Amino acid sequence: MVADSTEPVAFVAVPFPAQGHLNQLLHLSLLVASRGLSVHYVAPAAHVRQARSRLHGWDPDDLSSIHFHDLDVSTYESPAPDPTAPFPNHLLPMWETFDAAARAPLAALLDSLSATHRRVVVVYDIMNTFAAVEAARLGNGEAYGLMCVAISCHLGWLDAGHQLLRKNGGQYVPMEVSSSKEFMEYMFRRTAELQVAGGPGAASAVGLVMNTCRELEGEFIDATAEHPIYKDKKLFAVGPLNPLLDASARTPGKTRHKCMDWLDAQPPASVLYVSFGTTSSFRGEQIAEMAAALKGSKQRFIWVLRDADRADIFTESGVMQQAKLMSEFTKDIKGTGLVITGWAPQLEILAHGSTAAFMSHCGWNSTLESLSHGKPILAWPMHSDQLWDAELLCKFLKAGLLVRPWEKHDQVVPAEAIQEVIEKAMLSENGMAMRQRAKELGEAVRASMAEGGSSSTHMDEFVAYITR
Repeated sequence: MVADSTEPVAFVAVPFPAQGHLNQLLHLSLLVASRGLSVHYVAPAAHVRQARSRLHGWDPDDLSSIHFHDLDVSTYESPAPDPTAPFPNHLLPMWETFDAAARAPLAALLDSLSATHRRVVVVYDIMNTFAAVEAARLGNGEAYGLMCVAISCHLGWLDAGHQLLRKNGGQYVPMEVSSSKEFMEYMFRRTAELQVAGGPGAASAVGLVMNTCRELEGEFIDATAEHPIYKDKKLFAVGPLNPLLDASARTPGKTRHKCMDWLDAQPPASVLYVSFGTTSSFRGEQIAEMAAALKGSKQRFIWVLRDADRADIFTESGVMQQAKLMSEFTKDIKGTGLVITGWAPQLEILAHGSTAAFMSHCGWNSTLESLSHGKPILAWPMHSDQLWDAELLCKFLKAGLLVRPWEKHDQVVPAEAIQEVIEKAMLSENGMAMRQRAKELGEAVRASMAEGGSSSTHMDEFVAYITR
C-alpha cells in the first residue's frame, strides 16, 4: 500500500555498526530533523545505545527529534582487540551477524513506514547496500548512499590510476593492501551474497550524500561526478557533518570533562592532542616509545590511551595492560600532560584555543573534525582509508606531517622519530606554516557550512529534492 500523497516524507538512516559510521549518520539525522523532517535511525540495540551515548557537540535533548528503532539482531561474539593487528578483525563476528540478520527487520520497518508516508527516503552507509535494495522494492521508496570516507578515497576505489590521485606526489594504496585478508574475504563474500539475494544495491540508489566539502575536495568531487557509475546520479557534498564549535564551546547538557579545565589553564596553541580512534590498539612496545617521545619533546599534550572498541562497547572491562608504565609516566609528566584512558571529548578539545595540533590515525571523522577546527594533523595511519587520508593531508592540503609511513606499519616507531615530528610541528617555522594553513582551511570549511556556502547550499538542495 502506498500512502496518500499529502502525508509526509520519512527519512530513514541505516548506519554500519562501527563508531566512525554510526556517528556520521546520527549527525546527518540531526541536521535533517532540525529542518522539520520525520527522521528514523535504525541499528541493532547496542549500536543505537552506542551512538546516543557518544553523541558529541549537540545538546542531548536534540535526540528527542529522532525516532530510534532497534533491529532485532542475534547475539554475537565480542572478543578483545588484538594490539598486534592494526586492522580490527575482532569486529568481524559482529559485522557478519549484522549482515545476516539486519535485512529482514529493516524490510518490515520500511513496509510500515511506506504505508503511512508519501515517500520513504533511505540514506544508508555505503557498506549497507542491502538497504538500497529494500528501498527500491517499495513503490514510494528511494535510496541515497552516505559516503563515510573521503570522496577522493572513493575515487581511488573507482579508478586507482586516476591522475588526480598522483597530483603532488600522492599515492593511492588499494584497500586490499591496507586491510586484513580476513576483512577482504568478508567483503567479497557479502557482495556475492547480496547479489544472489536481490541485486547490486548501489545501482538502485538515486544518489550519493558526501561527508565532505568543495573547499577540501572540490576537484575530487567533480571527478567523481564525471565517472560513468555516477553519470545519472545526484551528488550532494554536505560536510563536514560534525558540529562546528567555537573555542570556548562545551556540549550542552553534559558534565564538562576534567581535561577541559586543564586546557583552560594552558597557553594558546601550546597543546598536542594525541588519539588513535576506536578501531586500533597499540602494542606495549609502541606505547612505551610514545610515552618517551611525549616526555622528551617537553611539549604540553593530552594523550587518549585506550584499547580499540569491542563489538559491544558496554561489555568492556579489565585493567589496561600498561597500567604500571602509565602510573610512573603520569608522575613524570605532571603539569605538562594528561593521559585519558576513557572516552574523551574530542570535538571540544580540537575546538579549544590551547590545542595546537592533533596526532591522529587519520580516520575521516577525526580528519574532518580537526580541519574544521583549524588544527593540523601529525599523521599516523593504521589501516583502510586512513592511508589515503594521510596522503590528502600531507601532500594535497599541506596541513599534515607524516609520523609513520605505511611501509613501516609492522615496525615499532622509535621515540626519537616520533619526537622529531612533534618538535617540527610545534616549534619549527615549517610547523608554524602548516598550522597557519590548517587555520585557513578551517575558516574555509566553516564558510562552506554558513548560509550561502557550498555545503549549506547542497544540504538545502538535498532536503528540497527528497521532499519534492
